[in-house]
Amino acid sequence: MKKIYSSVVLIGLAMLGNVAASAAESSVPEPFRGFDNTSKYSINYDDLTGLLKAVVVDVGRSSREIAEPPKTKTGTRTRAKVKRLTANEGNKFYYETFKDSEESAEYLRGIQENLAQLPSEAPLKYFSRDEQLAYWLNLYNVTLLNQIIAEYPKRDLKKLFRGKNSILDKKLLTVAGIPLSLNDIQFTILKENYDTSPLVLYGLYQGYVGGPDIRKTAYTGADVYYALENNARDFINSNRGTFSRDERTFRVSSFYDRNRAFFPNFEADLTAHLMMYLEGYERNELQAASSLKPDIDDWTVTDMGGTHREIGGSLADSRAALLDSVKGTTPADGGGVMAAAAGYGSTSMAAKGKKISRLDPELLEKLVKIDEDRMNENQRNASVTIEDVEDDDE
Repeated sequence: MKKIYSSVVLIGLAMLGNVAASAAESSVPEPFRGFDNTSKYSINYDDLTGLLKAVVVDVGRSSREIAEPPKTKTGTRTRAKVKRLTANEGNKFYYETFKDSEESAEYLRGIQENLAQLPSEAPLKYFSRDEQLAYWLNLYNVTLLNQIIAEYPKRDLKKLFRGKNSILDKKLLTVAGIPLSLNDIQFTILKENYDTSPLVLYGLYQGYVGGPDIRKTAYTGADVYYALENNARDFINSNRGTFSRDERTFRVSSFYDRNRAFFPNFEADLTAHLMMYLEGYERNELQAASSLKPDIDDWTVTDMGGTHREIGGSLADSRAALLDSVKGTTPADGGGVMAAAAGYGSTSMAAKGKKISRLDPELLEKLVKIDEDRMNENQRNASVTIEDVEDDDE
């Protein structure tokens, strides 16, 4: 009789099988997969909300009025070029404040860095789906704001977004050790983790009039879908979102054309989506239309007018008074945020190099312990076991 000894290596097959299946099904990097929808943990955005309250002007729901042609000033026949259909629409952001003050710009960059660092301190999988969605929208928007501020004053943002040098394609972030672009967040993480829901699009501020609004508060897990639906209604019921051209063709924003991945059967899916939120006369026009034409665009930066060059005229238009409108604004707490024409955050934590604590200290300690226990358990499950299998060969 001959004995043959076989070494059977058992390496947590069930665990590894699940990992392999997950990897095959998703292109989302591993640190950004998984949710705990029973989680009560939340992320603090007081600093971001304080800033937004001070430097965002909410213009309200569109009246769908078309702007008057710009008047020619004394001494010239030249007129400033504007998109009359959409010129009066979209919330405004005080880019001027950040361009005039390096301290202000540094403060906003600090918020971005702090947000990007968070998943290294507390893995996202311990948070609910809604809490993670709010996190990604806030990180995306803050990063985009910093990119536009770096280019400001630039009135037309089209070249920033289109072509091979698009800011959306650049790896601007490193989150949990993973280099990410803004398109990675939108078309990989958000698209896959949120079932290709078009609603997430309305949380992605683009910096130009033809895109969704920036809000006066940061997104939070508690109100993220309420906020997204408000943004969707505001955008869809505005000239920059939809416009009735004639009974055969219904015009929609080119923003939808750039996001066809969220509307696989473009016209049918987009029509169904728009009908969920469209109101008034345009609703009937969409139902009667035989086709959609995604040709509404306005790449004008959503600033307060600092990029609109004044041509001719004997009178000067001062924006100092406009910036004064936020002077001395101090949101409640908000990390000590203060906006002023002379500078943003002169007494803020940015000046002292401090960062807001986004997680309750007890929560952070608990998450670290959970992660350590998980790693130890994985090591035990992945241990190599050698069994001697006796095989009789007669």
